[in-house]
Amino acid sequence: MTSASVTTRSPGPAVAITISGEVDLENAEIVEEQLSAAIDNQAASVTIDLSDLTYLDSAGLRLMFALAARLEVLQIDLTVHAPPASPARRVLELTGFANAATLEG
Repeated sequence: MTSASVTTRSPGPAVAITISGEVDLENAEIVEEQLSAAIDNQAASVTIDLSDLTYLDSAGLRLMFALAARLEVLQIDLTVHAPPASPARRVLELTGFANAATLEG
Protein backbone atom coordinates (compact mmCIF):
# COMPACT_ATOMS: atom_id res chain seq x y z
CA MET A 1 0.00 0.00 0.00
CA THR A 2 1.35 3.39 -0.97
CA SER A 3 1.00 6.42 1.23
CA ALA A 4 1.13 10.15 0.81
CA SER A 5 1.03 12.89 3.38
CA VAL A 6 -0.60 16.26 2.73
CA THR A 7 0.14 19.07 5.17
CA THR A 8 -1.29 22.55 4.87
CA ARG A 9 -0.50 26.01 6.22
CA SER A 10 -2.75 28.95 5.44
CA PRO A 11 -1.13 32.23 6.46
CA GLY A 12 -3.82 34.64 5.30
CA PRO A 13 -4.88 34.33 1.67
CA ALA A 14 -1.80 32.26 0.78
CA VAL A 15 -2.10 28.49 1.08
CA ALA A 16 1.08 26.42 1.42
CA ILE A 17 0.78 22.67 0.90
CA THR A 18 3.42 19.98 1.18
CA ILE A 19 2.87 16.58 -0.40
CA SER A 20 5.29 13.82 0.57
CA GLY A 21 5.51 10.10 -0.06
CA GLU A 22 4.00 8.53 -3.17
CA VAL A 23 0.94 9.58 -5.18
CA ASP A 24 -0.45 6.89 -7.45
CA LEU A 25 -3.73 5.31 -8.52
CA GLU A 26 -4.22 3.77 -5.10
CA ASN A 27 -4.26 7.05 -3.16
CA ALA A 28 -4.69 9.85 -5.74
CA GLU A 29 -8.39 10.31 -4.98
CA ILE A 30 -7.69 10.78 -1.27
CA VAL A 31 -4.89 13.26 -2.01
CA GLU A 32 -7.17 15.15 -4.41
CA GLU A 33 -9.88 15.36 -1.72
CA GLN A 34 -7.35 16.67 0.80
CA LEU A 35 -6.11 19.31 -1.65
CA SER A 36 -9.65 20.43 -2.47
CA ALA A 37 -10.50 20.72 1.23
CA ALA A 38 -7.36 22.76 1.89
CA ILE A 39 -8.05 25.37 -0.77
CA ASP A 40 -11.13 27.52 -0.45
CA ASN A 41 -12.34 29.92 -3.11
CA GLN A 42 -11.04 32.89 -1.13
CA ALA A 43 -7.37 31.95 -1.48
CA ALA A 44 -5.19 34.34 -3.49
CA SER A 45 -2.35 31.92 -4.09
CA VAL A 46 -1.42 28.30 -3.58
CA THR A 47 2.10 26.90 -3.31
CA ILE A 48 2.63 23.15 -3.42
CA ASP A 49 5.96 21.74 -2.28
CA LEU A 50 6.83 18.38 -3.85
CA SER A 51 10.39 18.21 -2.46
CA ASP A 52 9.60 15.07 -0.45
CA LEU A 53 7.44 13.41 -3.10
CA THR A 54 9.18 10.20 -4.17
CA TYR A 55 6.73 8.95 -6.81
CA LEU A 56 4.06 10.50 -9.05
CA ASP A 57 2.21 8.37 -11.59
CA SER A 58 -0.42 9.28 -14.19
CA ALA A 59 -3.19 9.44 -11.57
CA GLY A 60 -1.11 11.92 -9.60
CA LEU A 61 -0.45 13.92 -12.75
CA ARG A 62 -4.16 14.01 -13.51
CA LEU A 63 -4.90 15.47 -10.08
CA MET A 64 -2.17 18.11 -10.52
CA PHE A 65 -3.54 19.18 -13.92
CA ALA A 66 -7.12 19.16 -12.57
CA LEU A 67 -6.05 21.33 -9.65
CA ALA A 68 -4.26 23.74 -11.97
CA ALA A 69 -7.38 24.01 -14.13
CA ARG A 70 -9.63 24.60 -11.11
CA LEU A 71 -7.37 27.31 -9.73
CA GLU A 72 -7.11 29.00 -13.12
CA VAL A 73 -10.90 29.28 -13.31
CA LEU A 74 -10.92 30.76 -9.79
CA GLN A 75 -8.03 33.10 -10.71
CA ILE A 76 -5.85 31.70 -7.93
CA ASP A 77 -2.11 31.63 -8.62
CA LEU A 78 -0.51 28.17 -8.42
CA THR A 79 3.19 27.63 -7.86
CA VAL A 80 4.66 24.15 -7.61
CA HIS A 81 8.08 23.67 -6.05
CA ALA A 82 9.91 20.57 -7.28
CA PRO A 83 13.70 20.46 -6.99
CA PRO A 84 15.70 19.88 -10.18
CA ALA A 85 16.39 16.20 -10.85
CA SER A 86 13.67 15.10 -8.42
CA PRO A 87 11.28 12.39 -9.61
CA ALA A 88 8.32 14.77 -9.50
CA ARG A 89 10.15 17.52 -11.41
CA ARG A 90 11.11 15.21 -14.25
CA VAL A 91 7.55 13.94 -14.70
CA LEU A 92 6.08 17.45 -14.52
CA GLU A 93 8.56 18.76 -17.09
CA LEU A 94 7.98 15.87 -19.49
CA THR A 95 4.22 16.42 -19.43
CA GLY A 96 4.34 20.18 -19.96
CA PHE A 97 2.94 21.07 -16.54
CA ALA A 98 4.86 24.36 -16.66
CA ASN A 99 2.23 25.51 -19.18
CA ALA A 100 -0.49 25.00 -16.56
CA ALA A 101 1.22 26.50 -13.48
CA THR A 102 4.45 28.09 -12.32
CA LEU A 103 7.07 25.39 -11.78
CA GLU A 104 10.04 26.34 -9.63
CA GLY A 105 12.81 24.57 -7.86
